[in-house]
Amino acid sequence: MKIVILDTSCGNFYSLKTTIKKIGFNSEITNKKDVILNADKIFLPGVGSANSIIKKLKNDNLIKLIQNCKKDILGICLGMQILGKYSEENNGISTLGILDYFSQLMNNKHIPVPHMGWNKVNNIKSSPLFNNINKNSYFYFSHSYKVNINDYTVATTNYDNIFSSVIQKKNFFGVQFHPERSGINGIQLIKNFLKI
Repeated sequence: MKIVILDTSCGNFYSLKTTIKKIGFNSEITNKKDVILNADKIFLPGVGSANSIIKKLKNDNLIKLIQNCKKDILGICLGMQILGKYSEENNGISTLGILDYFSQLMNNKHIPVPHMGWNKVNNIKSSPLFNNINKNSYFYFSHSYKVNINDYTVATTNYDNIFSSVIQKKNFFGVQFHPERSGINGIQLIKNFLKI
């Protein structure tokens, strides 16, 4: 199986690569179009700024390739957020526009932001991502922006307010948490994605 981790210059590439290796597969971190087009599975990781990741994808001419992707692709954290139409960051920035939602800054009036640490993920629709994972399992989060509940939400998490922690539409999947830092549940989720 050919597994690609998109080189967005902002992500936990090596811990993701190590987790995939633990499952028994090799992966390649790349921004080369021909390699990405030949992949069986694609990971879109992201940490930090939506502006930086979109700029990098534009510079690498990967926007249209991702938008038209027919292979299974998993957006992780910021990678999930940019599958939507825009982010509130920097007074609003257009993102990939694949799914009809946007990401907004979490409200820090009653809680610390960023949301960091372990939290429950509550599946509200069935998804192959959750095979052999118990309902209300814990995963590791680290983010300041969130995606509200929408048509593609398959799991939610509560941190002062309930937000989308997993989304899915056809071959596009997204998780707000970091499966590569989420112990056995994260390993199982990555394994499930590779089996789809």
